[in-house]
Amino acid sequence: MGVVLLVRHGQASFGADDYDVLSETGWAQGRLLGQWLGERGVTPTAVVHGGMRRQRDTAAAMTEGAGWGDVSPEVDPGWAEFDHVGLVAAYPDLPADLDLTDRRAFQRVFEEVTAHWTAGGAGDFAETYTAFERRVRGALTRATDAAGAGATVVVVSSGGPIAVACSALVDPDARLWQRFNTVIVNSSVTRIVVGSTGPRLLTFNEHAHLEGEHLTYR
Repeated sequence: MGVVLLVRHGQASFGADDYDVLSETGWAQGRLLGQWLGERGVTPTAVVHGGMRRQRDTAAAMTEGAGWGDVSPEVDPGWAEFDHVGLVAAYPDLPADLDLTDRRAFQRVFEEVTAHWTAGGAGDFAETYTAFERRVRGALTRATDAAGAGATVVVVSSGGPIAVACSALVDPDARLWQRFNTVIVNSSVTRIVVGSTGPRLLTFNEHAHLEGEHLTYR
C-alpha cells in the first residue's frame, strides 16, 4: 500500500510586500515537521512541491529537519495555490475601505470572495474555480500514481489545493473544499493511502509536531 503525505507550507508573510516568503516561524515549522517525520521513520520515495517560493522553502526546511539528504525535491506546478490576492482584488463587491493587513477583516472578505468564486460568480479572475479544481485533481492523480505499491510521496502545497484534494476524495460532487481550507494548519500533514481500490483519505490536518507560537493558521 502506498502513501501520499500532503503538507501545507509553513507560515508565509501576511501583510508584507511579498507574501510568498516564509516567516521565521514558517521556517521553524518546516524543520519541526521534518524532524517529527524523521523520528517516525518516514523515508520518502519522492518529495514534490508546487512552484511557489513558500512551498519550495518549506520542502527544503522539512528535508533538512528530517535528514533526507539523498532526496531531490521535484516541482509539480499543479500544486500551486490560487492567487488569493488577485482573487480578492478582482471581486466586484470588494469594500473600498478594506484593510488588507487586518487578518480578521481580510478573512471575512476572503471567505465571501471564495464562495462567490466557487459558485462561478462574475469577476475578472485569472483562474476560474473549475480550472483550479481540475488542475489540482490532475496533480493529485500524478502523486497517487507515483505512490504505487509501498511507495511514499511527500507533497508540499498550500491550503487551497490540499482542501480540493480532500474534498475530491471524500465527495467529488459536494465541493467541501472551503470547510477543509479554513482549518488547515501551517505545516500540517494530511495522509492518503493508495491501495487496490484507489486513493483514500486516511487522516486530515495532523499537527502534533506543533505547539505554542509554532501553531498558526495564517
